Amino acid sequence: MAAGRVTAVQQCSAGPLTTASNIAGRIDLISSSPLFADLQLQAIEKIARLARPKTIARDELLLMQGQPIRLVALIRTGSMKISQLAPNGNEVILWIYGTGSVIGTLTDPISCCYSSSARALEQSTALVWDFAVIQALMLEYPQVRKNAGQILAQRLDELEERFREVATEKVARRVALALLRLLKLVGKKVSEGVEVSLSREELAQMTGTTLFTISRLLSKWNELGYVLPRREAVIVRNIQMLEQAEDDDLENLPLIPRGLRNLDGVRVQPLRIYSSSRVNNGARKASEALC
Repeated sequence: MAAGRVTAVQQCSAGPLTTASNIAGRIDLISSSPLFADLQLQAIEKIARLARPKTIARDELLLMQGQPIRLVALIRTGSMKISQLAPNGNEVILWIYGTGSVIGTLTDPISCCYSSSARALEQSTALVWDFAVIQALMLEYPQVRKNAGQILAQRLDELEERFREVATEKVARRVALALLRLLKLVGKKVSEGVEVSLSREELAQMTGTTLFTISRLLSKWNELGYVLPRREAVIVRNIQMLEQAEDDDLENLPLIPRGLRNLDGVRVQPLRIYSSSRVNNGARKASEALC
């Protein structure tokens, strides 16, 4: 009777609409995830049945900073950004993850709350487990705990590398390295190249710079044929040239020359230059500050 009740609980947790084909698809995804690497098929099938599917709309929060830890998710399709809010309200993007990545706390947490938020960059789907289920699986399958430790070590290595880039590299090089890293994580093949679903503002948050600087840099790279900026994405057209992107002095870049279009494809008027007799000192200082 006890075994029967356990089986019934597992079936309910997997959902009434779980079919053999659904389980097979889950097994394929779980088998390719680093969190569940080196497990036997029987264990993977059990883990698949304990999962529940979830669809996350674009801009929807899956996890929220400061909320109690409740779940761990494995991205099935789409992409998610992991970010933290500073006390002053500024957002910093820590990671962007795509298919096969695990989101959520992977070890016994120091506190009972999430330290960061996870928001969908596009409509996404995921397999979700209650955090208590993942803790039980780590006890039952020590390999899962070992895999979790390796994932956390790799993420720490990446954070250290990115911190070094922020401290030592100029803006252009930091942005190029970030785009190249994102190509491997969430890049999608399109007719013009490889697309990364990321707005200019989000790219600025991820690289420690400003929206204005990102817009100027992408405009220049667009002219050179490196990238093709979109409103909510960047298409990398020439990976080799982007890898060799130089650390240009952005202060010497022109704003937007006559006849060019801005990043949204709208023709802009050239900047009007006034003589010193038509502007007072205060206006001149404001103009210099903007440039």
